[in-house]
Amino acid sequence: MTDSPFADMPPPPPEPRKLEALPRGGVLAFVPHPDDEIAGPGGALCMHRRQGDPVRVIVATDGRAGDPDGRHEPEAFVQVRREETRAGLAEIGVHDVHYWGFPDGHVLSDRDLALALEKAVSALETTRPDIVYLPWEFEGHADHHALHHVVVRALAAVDFRGLALGYEVWNAMLPDVVLDVSEVMDQKLAAMRCYASQLAYARFDNCVTGLNMYRSLVHGAGEGHWEAFRLVRGALPARDA
Repeated sequence: MTDSPFADMPPPPPEPRKLEALPRGGVLAFVPHPDDEIAGPGGALCMHRRQGDPVRVIVATDGRAGDPDGRHEPEAFVQVRREETRAGLAEIGVHDVHYWGFPDGHVLSDRDLALALEKAVSALETTRPDIVYLPWEFEGHADHHALHHVVVRALAAVDFRGLALGYEVWNAMLPDVVLDVSEVMDQKLAAMRCYASQLAYARFDNCVTGLNMYRSLVHGAGEGHWEAFRLVRGALPARDA
């Protein structure tokens, strides 16, 4: 009997695990731009707040590249984006937000990246979170990509022993885990609609809603809205018996 020509065919990727409940504990979310905190893990952050977990959000860039037509004076626009972030986060119950103020959409120098790493390490040491959210490793936007690698290095530098999950915004992932956020989707949508300066350029609220609906396919039979994550560090909670 001859060997099959498909004997070395790799198996399909594993089905993403359904996360039955979020782990409890302090949360630190690293996001590249104002609005990524809602577009990416906004449902999860809202659910953390509902179960009483403290949540801190760090916004890495100033967001000024979000006005390509120059409708606003640049320095004033930075403040607009911060106000939108505070309003959006308030919709999901988060009031602890910090801004690093790095330039938005610029090529980051080694010095920039070193400073970002220093800031990420400081944030981890100060906050001592149990759960960290960061962009997943293959986000196509340069700022998202850079922040992923900065935070991964910071997690290693502090020997982080908690759970770190990568979220999707710019590029869809092959997820390790999915989370049903249907019960908080109205709040997530209300939060996304706080970013009027960005909705004027692109209906990202529609795009994110569609992505979250698509994520319901595997475990939700196409019903509701789900967020997807990649496991970056640590271990997922044990499955329910």
